[in-house]
Amino acid sequence: MTARELDAAGIHEPALRDAYTRCRRLNARHGKTYFLATRLLPDDRRPAVHALYGFARRADDIVDDLDSDATPAQRARALRDFQDRLEEALRRAPDPGPARRRLGQVTEAAAPASAAAGPDPVIRALVHTAGAYGIDHQHFADFMTSMRSDLQVTGYATYEELGHYMHGSAAVIGLEMLPVLGTVGPEAEAAPYAAALGVAFQLTNFLRDVGEDLDRGRLYLPADLLAAHGADRELLEWSRATGGRDSRITAALRAAAAHNRGVYLTALPGLRLLDPVSRPCVRTAFVLYGGILDAIEDDGYAVLHRRAVVPRRRRAAVALHGLVRAVAARAAAPGRGRRAAPHHPDPARPAPAALRAATPLRKEPV
Repeated sequence: MTARELDAAGIHEPALRDAYTRCRRLNARHGKTYFLATRLLPDDRRPAVHALYGFARRADDIVDDLDSDATPAQRARALRDFQDRLEEALRRAPDPGPARRRLGQVTEAAAPASAAAGPDPVIRALVHTAGAYGIDHQHFADFMTSMRSDLQVTGYATYEELGHYMHGSAAVIGLEMLPVLGTVGPEAEAAPYAAALGVAFQLTNFLRDVGEDLDRGRLYLPADLLAAHGADRELLEWSRATGGRDSRITAALRAAAAHNRGVYLTALPGLRLLDPVSRPCVRTAFVLYGGILDAIEDDGYAVLHRRAVVPRRRRAAVALHGLVRAVAARAAAPGRGRRAAPHHPDPARPAPAALRAATPLRKEPV
């Protein structure tokens, strides 16, 4: 499967193929929901998604690896070194030109960018992807800013404050993906929805992983949300440590899930703006991540004690439905889904305030 994807993307240089293969393994090992959805994309687009995931995963591991005894200062230096090497590689990478910034044309013409990346395979693959798809380098810088924040900030007072963090940690992921997925019109029209969907996914992760994040000394549930239901960080830490349950915690978690569903609904109209051959992938991710919220609810909001998991049968059913849609979309697409609209970079980044949706909403089937 890996060789077929790389061949379809026109990636033949051995070192570059190895770099993309390593990123794919990271995605398969750590991003199970994300990886499952990625497999619904046309073969030629998957390597770029793996590269973007590999970059995010590498930075996240520097910050959050619980098996490492590195101090915060050592993690900060490692993160800075990683960013310096990435920025140097991006500066040295040649511009492949607008003719190459089209889906299905990721060719060896962009391969010189990989040579500038040095021996790090994640950087090598990311620089190649950034050049091939014309991805704004500012997105990578914003992501690294949020990663550095994780080494210093342990909590957030409000959703507005959290939104500034999530611009770099989540919204830019959606914006990075957009040139790879392709759109039926200008990217500027789809960008706010892509950013909102990135935020929705991360809010789901925050809710699912609240116990593990407390173990790392961080809390992504805003203090004012907790206070509105009579809870606070100390109460959550007591629950995590003792296994005790409290109705105030459950109420706060339920409110966080409702907020999260609101952000999903904000992002939903963006699906129709994507290239038809990419929609099944994003739709499947939309349903699977929303399913995590369902699993949390079904488990009584016990996220401080165990991780909620979407049942395997449900995941398989959603994936099968997505596969049927993907096959139909590729069959109907000109050139069997190998091309999409040209890249239209949007210099304006959406403000964090535009990514917030606080209205409690029902589950939204897709």
